[in-house]
Amino acid sequence: MIRVVVADDHPIVRAGVVALLQDADDIEVVGQAVDGMSAVDTVLAQQPDVVLMDLRMPGLPGDQATARILATDPGIRVLILTTYESDDQILAAIEAGATGYLLKAAPESEILAGVRATARGETALAPSAAAALVRRASGSSSAGPTLTPRELEVLHLVAQGNSNPAIGRSLFLSETTVKTHLGHVFEKLGVNDRTRAVTRAMELGLLP
Repeated sequence: MIRVVVADDHPIVRAGVVALLQDADDIEVVGQAVDGMSAVDTVLAQQPDVVLMDLRMPGLPGDQATARILATDPGIRVLILTTYESDDQILAAIEAGATGYLLKAAPESEILAGVRATARGETALAPSAAAALVRRASGSSSAGPTLTPRELEVLHLVAQGNSNPAIGRSLFLSETTVKTHLGHVFEKLGVNDRTRAVTRAMELGLLP
């Protein structure tokens, strides 16, 4: 079971998200929070696998709550679920450590898939969020690091939310080889996880 805490200050929205998650056989909602501070307290008390975090909440914003949670327990995954999609908000959330960024207007199936991907440590980015990151990167003139064609292929599939085994099947590589390529990508981009590798590559214009 994927244990989830839902943090959203709007009661109706929160109830809808909770109901959606509870209908899934592999997801259990173990806590709810109505603002940023209660989100931090609830998450640290319940130790969920995934936090569904709104951005704009009373007191402590979602990106700051995310940073506090991960500073205490880096193993918890945070998936931003919000109505806001400005470049600055997206980057602030990702830089705070969020594993993904989805919009509340997304289809229910996409939200459920995002929760499952986040629980596996995979990137979950709404198309509009990915596009915003590309827009931010488009003005950069820095050459940045150079990735090999194979490394770019692997990273492109990571950006689409594919797991290592799925990437291996797509490229006819062993899972060990995929991990090796990702290790090289992390080193070249100066990052430590898949989500930041994707967002950094977008910032540098390495991903379309």
